[in-house]
Amino acid sequence: MRRWQCTLLLGGLLLALRLGQPSHAHEIGTTQVQLIVGPGDTWSATITTAPTALVNKLEAAGGGPLSRDLTADRVQTLLPPYAGAIAAQVDLRADGAPMPATVVVERVEMPSDITLPAFVVLRASGPLPPGARTITWRYGLVYSTYGVVFTDAAGGAPQTQWLEGDAASPPFALAANAAPISWPRLAAQYLQLGFLHILPEGLDHILFVLGIFLLTTRLRSILVQVTAFTLAHSVTLGLTMYGVISLPARVVEPLIALSVAYVAVENILTARLTPWRPLVVFGFGLLHGMGFAGALADLHLARRDVIPALVSFNVGIELAQLSIIAAAYGAVALVCVSGGNKDQPWYRRRVVIPASSLIAATGLFWTVQRAVGL
Repeated sequence: MRRWQCTLLLGGLLLALRLGQPSHAHEIGTTQVQLIVGPGDTWSATITTAPTALVNKLEAAGGGPLSRDLTADRVQTLLPPYAGAIAAQVDLRADGAPMPATVVVERVEMPSDITLPAFVVLRASGPLPPGARTITWRYGLVYSTYGVVFTDAAGGAPQTQWLEGDAASPPFALAANAAPISWPRLAAQYLQLGFLHILPEGLDHILFVLGIFLLTTRLRSILVQVTAFTLAHSVTLGLTMYGVISLPARVVEPLIALSVAYVAVENILTARLTPWRPLVVFGFGLLHGMGFAGALADLHLARRDVIPALVSFNVGIELAQLSIIAAAYGAVALVCVSGGNKDQPWYRRRVVIPASSLIAATGLFWTVQRAVGL
């Protein structure tokens, strides 16, 4: 019965991951907010987000059908009637008191060149009471992690906070000499962000790590591959953040999906770890690093904060990856290979090949989906 339990366990795990996550790339980085106070007793927020996702969220909330194959002109036509509904989802408070908001659509970009990002820019604005000391921000049309960069027109340094979904932010201080965020707090914030970027929001990265895991149940071989992946994405994460290298998300995301399919297909074709497998994983890790950097782009981190943020973010990613390996090894490998069954042919036939086939099919579907911008 062990082989059937193992097959059902892994199949259930992969199915839960597939059904529990959207089929598009992780949402971290697709929504960003630039929040500005001043000049005078006013505030404004520039909300940059994915146009199709925004329109579909508004349509779903209104109980209507979801639009497909949207163009920039169509988005420009659809969004203005929803301005009031969007404004109702903007909750800015000064010293705890809610402030009124108005919203206009400033810009829609949906280029025909698939290597360029599609986005819509909304501008929310409103008054502030004289003498306000702090403000908080909440936006109800985001379902995942996004960054808010706060700037005080009085001259304070930019402050960045990461919010989960429609959660309200901690207070932003309205003072030019507001104390910069402490390094321990910064480290904790970006460590959590790195972890969330993988678990639960980075399904493509989860499947890539599971693809690494499936080829062999020998922990040492798994860790060699994970180490190669870590070194690679650490390099490109840093280089991308410092502007040394750059590739648009419309190029990086399909290639990341293709890397998921590749490791799974190799699992099907190769029964043992080949000498070039860690090198292949290293090469794909370079791509994943550029994908990770997309979550941190355009956040205007203070120069003193860049290195601590990168290190903490990377540590969070590694903790998530090790959690995936530990969960897979504990929930699957110990069930499947205990009792001397490690090298039994049924393990590869009933576990490795079916699971890798499901991962490969998902990766190929994402590759096409992301390449054509569905």
